[in-house]
Amino acid sequence: MTLVFILLVLIALIVFATARLQLSPFFTLLLAAFIAAFAYGLPLRDIDTIIRGGFGNIMGSIGLVIVLGTIIGVILERSGAAITMAESIIRVFGQRFPTLTMSAVGYFVSIPVFCDSGFVILNSLKRSLARTLNTSPVAMTVALSTGLFATHTLVPPTPGPIAAAGNLGLGDNLGMVILAGLGFALIAAATGLVWAHFSRHLHSAELDEEKNNAVSAEQNIATPELWGQRAGHHNGLPGPLLAFAPILVPILLICIGSLANYPADFFGRGALYEWLNFLGKPLNALMAGLGCAVLLLRGDDRMKSFGEQTGHALVIAAPILLVTGAGGAFGAVLAATPLGEFLGNSLSTLGLGVVVPFLVAAALKTAQGSSTVALVAASALVAPLLPQIGLESDMGRVLTVMAVGAGAMTVSHANDSYFWVVAQFSRMDVPTAYRAHTGATLAMGLVTIVAVWLVSLVAL
Repeated sequence: MTLVFILLVLIALIVFATARLQLSPFFTLLLAAFIAAFAYGLPLRDIDTIIRGGFGNIMGSIGLVIVLGTIIGVILERSGAAITMAESIIRVFGQRFPTLTMSAVGYFVSIPVFCDSGFVILNSLKRSLARTLNTSPVAMTVALSTGLFATHTLVPPTPGPIAAAGNLGLGDNLGMVILAGLGFALIAAATGLVWAHFSRHLHSAELDEEKNNAVSAEQNIATPELWGQRAGHHNGLPGPLLAFAPILVPILLICIGSLANYPADFFGRGALYEWLNFLGKPLNALMAGLGCAVLLLRGDDRMKSFGEQTGHALVIAAPILLVTGAGGAFGAVLAATPLGEFLGNSLSTLGLGVVVPFLVAAALKTAQGSSTVALVAASALVAPLLPQIGLESDMGRVLTVMAVGAGAMTVSHANDSYFWVVAQFSRMDVPTAYRAHTGATLAMGLVTIVAVWLVSLVAL
């Protein structure tokens, strides 16, 4: 029981330091790694090697992928491609089911773009559509926020799921994670859509603004000309093909690369297989996606613009990389202790399986607010336990990523920046935001983990 008590103290330390003391998650996880090493009695001569090795291994497997994914997301956001994607989806789904359309917009846009940024970008579009179709602004807000949140926590190349996959040994097998994430994110988004339907009677100041004409249509509508000016596109927004290519090309390449490595040898083992295997590696696939993203940049000095966007993306990616590396170091220390074997033997008799990583991630998310930190820390914590609780296979690891992602969306409340983005941009007071947005994220997490658990009963 001493082993478990130390682990509980470490988790409490991480939560307290990040949530109450507002310490950096990077420093907190690194400090926790050292404390764990001393508390579990690891040899002094090995502590430095274990921590550096854990940090370096995770950076080597997933660091560059996080950077490239972040650069692609920034270019899509700043070029106006995210608006093109949204408008294209609206044309496909039509205006008959506005909340479904809004959920679909969020689902696709948040694959490369952070949900916070995605909501800010698409809020004007949401308000315009709600006004035009005379639909509840709160229902539209919940549909958009939950659609964004679903893929943000479950689908690479969003940095959080990529980092979790790397911590769990799936850095070279992201194809399975992407396919599983897209499926479970549909379930999560559908849950949010149902919650949006039941939230349509809630009140927000947006409704008063529309009734009193306090906000003009010109202020609410993100026109192509306006977005073109913001993005440096004086001739309007990029076309749908260019807008979707930076997302779809790497996802397709990764999935085809995974297919090429199936035992069935669909593409043989010759030159075609070698090329597909090469292009299907996450780093190579995202380089191809980045090449597509560069085509979105307009103006006379495209390379200068690319340099500026890259610099901005590196500022965003740096904290994620540091937290991911520190999580890898913490996980390496736990893996070097007898904790994994002890907990595995204890938990295996309870039959909890994928519920364990969900509970860890949900506790971290609820306590400190950041979904990315919850994904990184929870995946590092549970990685040493996988063999003992029957999740050491590739499918078990994929389902663990999904369980951690489900926990990382449970729940978004006042300590989460995304909660305030949704509440403030949608003119909802705090009680309404709790009922609409926080309630939706709770339902999403619970329904998603039930779905993951049911799949685990069949697949494992």
